[in-house]
Amino acid sequence: MRVYAASIAALTYVATSTTSAFTPSHLNGDAIRSQRSIAGSSATAITTLSSASSHDSNPAIAELYKRRPRPEYIPGQISDPDYVRIFDTTLRDGEQSPGATLTSNEKLEIARNLALLGVDIIEAGFPIASPDDFAGVKQIADKVGQEVFDDGYVPVIAGLSRANPKDIERAWDAVKGALRPRVHTFIATSDIHMKSKLNKTPDEVVEIAVNAVTFAKSLGCDDIEFSPEDAGRSDPEFLYRILGEVIVAGATTLNIPDTTGWNMPWEFGELIKKLRENVPGAENVVFSTHCQNDLGLATANSLAGALNGARQLECTINGIGERAGNASLEEIVMSLALKGGTHFSGGPGSGKLHTAVNPVYITPTSKMVSEYTGMKCQPHKAIVGANAFQHESGIHQDGMIKDKSTYEIMTPESIGLMRGESQSGAGIVLGKHSGRNAVGTRLRELGYDLSMDKLNAVFKRFKEVAEKKKGGLDDDDLESLVSDQAGSVNELWRVTGLQTTTGLSGIPTATVKMMGPDALERYISATGTGPVDAVYKAIDQIMGVSVVLESYSMNSVNEGIEALASTRVVIVPTIDGPNDSAVMDAQTSQLREKKFSGSGSDTDIITSSARAYVSALNKLLTWKIRRMANGAEEADTTGTKDALAVEGEPPSVVVN
Repeated sequence: MRVYAASIAALTYVATSTTSAFTPSHLNGDAIRSQRSIAGSSATAITTLSSASSHDSNPAIAELYKRRPRPEYIPGQISDPDYVRIFDTTLRDGEQSPGATLTSNEKLEIARNLALLGVDIIEAGFPIASPDDFAGVKQIADKVGQEVFDDGYVPVIAGLSRANPKDIERAWDAVKGALRPRVHTFIATSDIHMKSKLNKTPDEVVEIAVNAVTFAKSLGCDDIEFSPEDAGRSDPEFLYRILGEVIVAGATTLNIPDTTGWNMPWEFGELIKKLRENVPGAENVVFSTHCQNDLGLATANSLAGALNGARQLECTINGIGERAGNASLEEIVMSLALKGGTHFSGGPGSGKLHTAVNPVYITPTSKMVSEYTGMKCQPHKAIVGANAFQHESGIHQDGMIKDKSTYEIMTPESIGLMRGESQSGAGIVLGKHSGRNAVGTRLRELGYDLSMDKLNAVFKRFKEVAEKKKGGLDDDDLESLVSDQAGSVNELWRVTGLQTTTGLSGIPTATVKMMGPDALERYISATGTGPVDAVYKAIDQIMGVSVVLESYSMNSVNEGIEALASTRVVIVPTIDGPNDSAVMDAQTSQLREKKFSGSGSDTDIITSSARAYVSALNKLLTWKIRRMANGAEEADTTGTKDALAVEGEPPSVVVN
């Protein structure tokens, strides 16, 4: 996997004895490629990855891509009391966001970016939820969990399980192929959860928790994380008891969740402090935090936990997750990078906290997660929002011209976002005559690390749109095209022809032609309440699906009559229909319908709508095919059904 470092302006990452500074330097912005060398033998599947830069002659540039030093990984221990492990749960808790469904290949790509970022632990999923979830976690464990960087770093791969033998065994089977596997098991400990959800007494909950950890250890797992769900609302005395007993049973990490986002930072910090002081055997485990964002305090609570001795912080890229989301990885990492050396005294160690995350990969990873989940960051989102480094006020602009540090506490380059001159270092105007290199260069400046296949797909769409759009394409247009192509890796069906008629006196009608997975074109006409509804009904018939359109949104990417339209849809398969997608929810243990999102862009709003809808349906069908491959069910998921094939014959249109 190649990482195109032209997305990052040259800067020097300066670490001092008191703080971590991110300061621009007058270095050239040449593209750097991180070279990966495969070093395996016939006796092992382990891959060695090199972080050496092709521009090692320039030490300041090469410094950007060096992995940060970290203590040797030992379950339950951290030799450096100031080191904070980063546990990323984007692929598990993050994917529980409504409409944030990821395919297995998308999860694998995100996991590889998380490894480049340097997170210590990747929670890859909830293996018992479905055969596809199991396969996705196993794929990450077997691949990313075996890819060792030249400094010896390889991420821990964790799988979540409820506190029962079936779940735990399934999680262990999924992650045991990793060099560093971890099982993460949990049970609720608050009064309301034990009474209303579990219908269990405290004694029964303790017994279940101990048995779960004991069983995980008996399988051969020596890295076991235990979470008392809803710890933020649990009786501290009960937490002392249950946590002490799971330590004896073999737990190595104790994760303390503020499951409902209920706690204030001072409350949560005090809870971590009390647990470290009162849980028997606390010195033999690593304490962790998992904070939800219901009151907007997830990052603050996580940092309060670190201040009071937590040395693992659980978080997600862009802060995605259940309800209001999780603690944001980029906020936690940059807070510790900028303030960790000066504002965290009072806990164990010297109080100069640090992580091994390399921030220059934050923007590429953030954009990848946004594109694959279909969940855009709010413009004013800290660190990665579109406005995070924008300045409109005249006073602010004057200050920025004189000294950028007047209004920026970090540089955009430090998190992998190339600002350049007038937002484009080369001053390139992108139009129909622009080449692949120009488009690729601007995308890298915007923080997109695209493989050659994906760049080719985006460039193909760029050419199609540029032919129709006068004046060239701006950055918003380019980013919209990247979103449009994000689903192309799952492309089973694609629209090859589209015509609609509508008006005040006629019935809206659409004729749609599509290329299927068997390389045959099929077309159908359908009527609807409007042109988009007619198009969607025709697509449903051709692909043989039955879904509910849960949400539909369209935005103009920029101004003017020739502006690109960007459409996003979220679909849910019809319950008990041919594409039923019930999966188990990790928190409620109830079955829920999996949601699928899709995005599309075009200067024509109907075409944009069709592309978004087909993107979502392709994700659904890909997911169903993987379930079939894993023996979950037998069903026709090709979508060919009875639509008419076009193979050198005159058109035959079926009108509904």
